[in-house]
Amino acid sequence: MTKTELRTKLDRAGVYAHSYWLDGGFPNERYVLSQEPNGRWEVYYSERGQKTGLQLFDSESAACEYFLDHLLKDPTVRPK
Repeated sequence: MTKTELRTKLDRAGVYAHSYWLDGGFPNERYVLSQEPNGRWEVYYSERGQKTGLQLFDSESAACEYFLDHLLKDPTVRPK
């Protein structure tokens, strides 16, 4: 899965756009997908400039699959 495919799946699942960010950095109170300069991928929750629950991946596909699964398990990121 690519970031583009991930975004489509998140939209189709009704995940609030304000609950995630797919371009790295430290947006406040969002799940984040980030490709680091070393080529690795990170998934974490960003809050007050901190990375919480950091997970590292060697491929975009693995990171995107984890990201999607993780968000779909969080009941606060989409309507009930």
